[in-house]
Parts: sequence; structure tokens; C-alpha cells
Amino acid sequence: MDTPFEAPSGSRGDAASPSAYADAPTAPARALATEAVHAGREDLVGQGLHAPPIDLSTTYPCADSRAEAARIDAFAADGAALDGPPVYGRLGNPTVARFETALARLEGTETAVAFASGMAALSAVLLARSAVGLRHVVAVRPLYGCSDHLLTAGLLGTEVTWTDPAGIADALRPDTGLVLVESPANPTLAEVDLRAVAHACGSVPLLVDNTFATPVLQRPAEQGARLVLHSATKYLGGHGDVMAGVVACDEETAGRLRQVRFATGGVLHPLAGYLLLRGLSTLPVRVRAASATAAELAARLAADPRVARVHYPRLGGAMVSFEVRGDPHAVIGGVRLITPAVSLGSVDTLIQHPASISHRIVDAEDRRGAGVSDRLVRLSVGLEDVEDLWADLDAALGERGARATEVKGLHEAMR
Repeated sequence: MDTPFEAPSGSRGDAASPSAYADAPTAPARALATEAVHAGREDLVGQGLHAPPIDLSTTYPCADSRAEAARIDAFAADGAALDGPPVYGRLGNPTVARFETALARLEGTETAVAFASGMAALSAVLLARSAVGLRHVVAVRPLYGCSDHLLTAGLLGTEVTWTDPAGIADALRPDTGLVLVESPANPTLAEVDLRAVAHACGSVPLLVDNTFATPVLQRPAEQGARLVLHSATKYLGGHGDVMAGVVACDEETAGRLRQVRFATGGVLHPLAGYLLLRGLSTLPVRVRAASATAAELAARLAADPRVARVHYPRLGGAMVSFEVRGDPHAVIGGVRLITPAVSLGSVDTLIQHPASISHRIVDAEDRRGAGVSDRLVRLSVGLEDVEDLWADLDAALGERGARATEVKGLHEAMR
């Protein structure tokens, strides 16, 4: 098990320009914890507000139809965020724009574009690249199971070449539109050298799925990534009650993504945008607290004879995966405090069996080749007390004195 990395509490990031709401000032560079609380809210005091408003309108009145037509034409040309009042919900929403602004600040990118889910966000990126004739994708396993399936099945007309990080440069083609990596990866928590990968990409955009690390632990744009993807359902929302996705990127790319969002309708509901903005305000506190507990649990699991291997990233974080010597399904069924459920990043601790759930859709041979064994269990550590969590895991893992013959028999049965 690797020693976890603790993000410096005083680390600062560059401020990005607000993406979509009117008259919001650009803030100076501030500490991450400060940005998490204040980004996207700079205009509230001037409006006499403390909490951000929720704009639930789907359409907006405008008596000047000629001016409205000109604004829609401008959007059709480059997808730029509209100046002035909103037009229609698929073109943009002020509440969602606040979240986009805040997330871009935290990731250190020019802007961000939010979607109805993480898969909708990834789909929009693939469609945007395909629209300009760049349908080939180079990807590194493991990825989230549905991301893997989307690429492998070619459902959006894309073609994928799977490779390891060292093979990225050789896998590039003239029609390569994207290189995709996830680090730490789902569910093995494997890490890649993002700076080296970005260098290998050359002029091809690198997309990094940063869902597990969040900008609290890692900012891929600082290491050369052009696009940063989040399943915002996870840590950004943080409470298991909102589904969303977001891509942090440059303004030119964002314009294309807004056009895809408008055409396909993969928009984020304003209430979800509000909940995400609220979730960001506690993101640094939640991630650091859960990461400390996860590091302790990883250390205890690594020393436990019932556990064959523990995966915990050098970067740290709140995710732990481990391979048991016994039956992983018994562990899932044996927890009482921990929630046996898919997803991750919530305030409560979740546990699941990737080979049965999140990565079931991936071909079994590909799954195992990526390190997702049938005995792997994934743990998303929440904010509970570490001793309570360990007591639950300890009980679920079963008796420590299991006979070698029983273990051997279980191994045979799992093959």
C-alpha cells in the first residue's frame, strides 16, 4: 500500500473567468477552500442575497424577436455563452451557470459545461469530436464500466484503441480526436503520470476523468489535460441526491459542447445545479476528512490476513479497493453500517462488487485484464467514525482463522 498524499491546505489556483451569469466579477487567485465557498456567488451581495437563487424557468420573455434571432444565430455559430438574459432552458440556465463557473475555478480551467449525467458529458465530448471528423479515441483501461462500454460498443460511431500509457503516442492516428484516461481509475485506483501522458498526446486533446480525485487532490489541467470530466453525481454533489456530469475545459471546446447539449437535450436541471453549487462549498472538507479515514482503513486492511491485496493511490483520496481471500459476495452481504450500493462520493460509506455491478457490462476477459478481479471489492469511504466502519468491515470479513482448505476451495469456486 502506498503512502497517501495530503493536499496542502494553503494550495492556491488561478481564477477563471465566470462562464455564464451576467455581471459577475472575476475574483483574484484564492485558496481552494475559499474558492469552493465563494466561486459562482460573487454577485449575490450586490443583489441583496445570501443564498443563490434557483431559476426554474424553462423559457424567458423577450419582445424584441429580431434581437433574439441574432443571439440565437450567434450561438449557432460558435456555441458561446449568451450575453444578456436567458432565452430557453436548453441554451442555458443561470443557476446551472453558477455551478459551471465555480467548478471551472476549482479545476483552473477557462470554463465548464454541465450535463444531466457523467455519461451525458462524456457522450457530448465524443459527439463534438466526431462532428469534425475525429472519431478515433485512444483510451487506457481501467475506466468506469459504462465509459468502457460506450467506447467498445461504438454506440456513437467512435472507434477505440485500448493501450497502456506507454503506448499512447504509437496509437495516435490522423483521425484521433481524443485520448481518455481515468486517474485514479475506477475501480483499481491505478494512477498514471498525467504530465507524461499529456506530452505523449501531442496536439490531440487529453481528457482526464477526475471523478475520484476531485480538484481537492488533483487538477489535471495544470498537468496538460485539455478536458477534465466529472461524474458530478459523486463527490461534487456529495450527498447521493443529485445526478449530473460536467466537463471543465477551454472556451472553444465549451462552445462545441454547448451546441451538442442544445441539440441533444442533455441539460442539467436547475435544482441539480443548485445542489451541486451547495455541494462544492463543503467539497474540500468532505474529501480531506473521508481521505484520512480511508487511509487508516487501507492500512488496517493491508495488515489483515483475510485480505489478499489492497489498492490505495499515492494521491490519497476516499476510495479504497481490496481483494479478499474469501467470498466477496459474503462481505457485501455482511455489512450492517456500510451501505451495499453502487455509486460513490456520498457522506455515507458505500461498498460494492465491481465485477457484478459497475463493471459487469465490460467483457470478462477485458475486465480481468484491466485488474478488475472477481474478488475485488470497492469501498467509497464516507464521514462516519473510523472505528465504527472498521468494526463493520471486520465483522463482514468473517473469522480470521479460516482454514487453508476452505480458502482454497473458495478460490476454485470463483474461477
